[in-house]
Amino acid sequence: MSKANPFPVLMHAFFYEWLVEQRNASIHTVRSYRDTWRLFLRFVAQRTGRKVAMITMTDLTASEVSAFLSYAEHERGGTIGTRNCRLAAIRSFFHFVATRDPASIAQCVEILNIPVKRAPVSEPCYLDPAEVTAILAQPDRSTLEGMRDHVLLSFLYNSGARIQEALDLCPEAIRFESPSCVRLTGKGRKERICPLWPETALLLKKLLERQPRAPDQRLFVNRYGEPLSASGVRFKLAAYVKAATEATPTLRTKHVTPHAFRHATAVHLISAGVDVTVIRSWLGHVSLDTTNHYARANLETKRKALEQVAVPTTPGGQPSWKRDTSVLAWLDTL
Repeated sequence: MSKANPFPVLMHAFFYEWLVEQRNASIHTVRSYRDTWRLFLRFVAQRTGRKVAMITMTDLTASEVSAFLSYAEHERGGTIGTRNCRLAAIRSFFHFVATRDPASIAQCVEILNIPVKRAPVSEPCYLDPAEVTAILAQPDRSTLEGMRDHVLLSFLYNSGARIQEALDLCPEAIRFESPSCVRLTGKGRKERICPLWPETALLLKKLLERQPRAPDQRLFVNRYGEPLSASGVRFKLAAYVKAATEATPTLRTKHVTPHAFRHATAVHLISAGVDVTVIRSWLGHVSLDTTNHYARANLETKRKALEQVAVPTTPGGQPSWKRDTSVLAWLDTL
């Protein structure tokens, strides 16, 4: 490797020495950073007219990073959240470079100073119980594929798991005996235990009977025995939602993704009066502020709270001192 171009060496050291060995990052973090750098390097190569293998550190300027972020958001149609994730991956690399290559510190500082873009905080999209029931009724449970989809969606609603947490599920993480529960591994490799309804545990058990899996093998797989992908689940769910819309028209106005089942779990727990600290542990939230977001989202909870407030006086009515005849009679005696 030429000393004139230390970039490939730094990139290799960033992924293998720092990200994997020192930080012990999860496979999902590594893949997310990898995808960002694939996009970024191709973007820079196209703008500079060079091959990716010829890119050097001097090509990776702050202006190139800013242009890439704009491209990722506007031309690729990504969200502001996705843009900020791309920036985090790039920042992480240049933070590492600053400790390895002092000559590049000025360049690194410029990139590290690129601000995170603030995004409007919208109400989370969640499903009403009737909408969940309508979607769960769509898979054809007489087929193995339909049974798998029904079990997966039922599990998402019961556990409030993130889609990747559900797809990583292995039989050894499930307790079928009463009280049934499941062990999930979330962000930052944090484990949590979620209770399972007897109905959900039975569905999981029947799926394993129909499609046996080893204790350490993924439970939800495709027809070839390979683990399902999140994109594949989103594609199947879109078809089920489209079919369910005919019986439940309210679904037309909602953008339903696998994560919508997680939102539904949180909102329905709030409606049932479950304490937010319990829900935080249930969903694996680090901050209670994240869980409180669901407390603001439930319209039914707001309606019940409004019912506890006294109805305001009708405008235009007589003031209370005019309605109190005893006071008026007393004033007449003066």
